[in-house]
Amino acid sequence: MKTLLITGFEPFGGDVVNPALEAVKRLEGYQLKGAKIVTCSVPVVLHRSNEAVIKAIEMNKPDHVMTVGQAGGRNAITPERIAINIDDYRIPDNDGNQPVDQKVVEGGPDAYFSTLPIKAMVKAMQDKGIPAQVSNTAGTYVCNHLFYGVQHYLRDTNINHGFVHIPLMTGQSLNGQSPTMSLDTIVEGLAIAAQAIVDNDKDINVGGGTIC
Repeated sequence: MKTLLITGFEPFGGDVVNPALEAVKRLEGYQLKGAKIVTCSVPVVLHRSNEAVIKAIEMNKPDHVMTVGQAGGRNAITPERIAINIDDYRIPDNDGNQPVDQKVVEGGPDAYFSTLPIKAMVKAMQDKGIPAQVSNTAGTYVCNHLFYGVQHYLRDTNINHGFVHIPLMTGQSLNGQSPTMSLDTIVEGLAIAAQAIVDNDKDINVGGGTIC
């Protein structure tokens, strides 16, 4: 039986909830075909986010890791293709850190690609009627910081990892200006994506790019 670690960020930026953490809570102990899900919560804090996930990896010894975060403004579940070696925070993190144009890892490569089967994940969700697409930017906030940091930590292991952004949860956009998705749909989508990770040692060969 394989193990898949799924992590979710705590609330940030004045929000009282984060759909990533709420979804992760529901997925704790979820049984996939051929794997079980374990979870952990992650602080929205420079460096401490990486430390929390690395600790969970060392404790659970997973075969796969999927880190999850909120992306206000998106209307689909979006597995990320790439993490870049830059911290450039538009707002402070939950400890008040606000780095500008700093490296996530000094001396590290410019970027790391996801090692999850992101296109297979997207297709599996779309096949079940859940909005999903590949994303080519994880931003420059703590989500990208964690994505890059965990990839750097796992670079010489056989553990595959990637980051997935999810929309705001129903009720978070009271002014109606940002798209939302129900928590039930987010949880279902992440479970489907998780099963696709377990089922696909290699990604599928389908188009998933954008023109600009």
